Amino acid sequence: MSDSPDVSRAVVTPVRVVIALCLLAPFVALLWVGSYAKTDPAFVGIPFFYWYQMLWVIISTALTMTAYQLWQRDQRSRAAARTQDGGASE
Repeated sequence: MSDSPDVSRAVVTPVRVVIALCLLAPFVALLWVGSYAKTDPAFVGIPFFYWYQMLWVIISTALTMTAYQLWQRDQRSRAAARTQDGGASE
């Protein structure tokens, strides 16, 4: 075994935890059917069951965009750190 760090190993950072939560939230919210399997409160005559799911389409889009932007920022900062180190971490 060598003393060099394993660069293929995933690094868990707070930003990556937030990214994971952004991507996981819609799954949890929509797979927990018991929380929204009802008709009241209705919104403009649309039962809760339907408008809740449609609202999550918009929320999921916003969360996915946020996760993507955080990922891009994380990748840019990691690339900048690598070039600043002079490639010593590779």
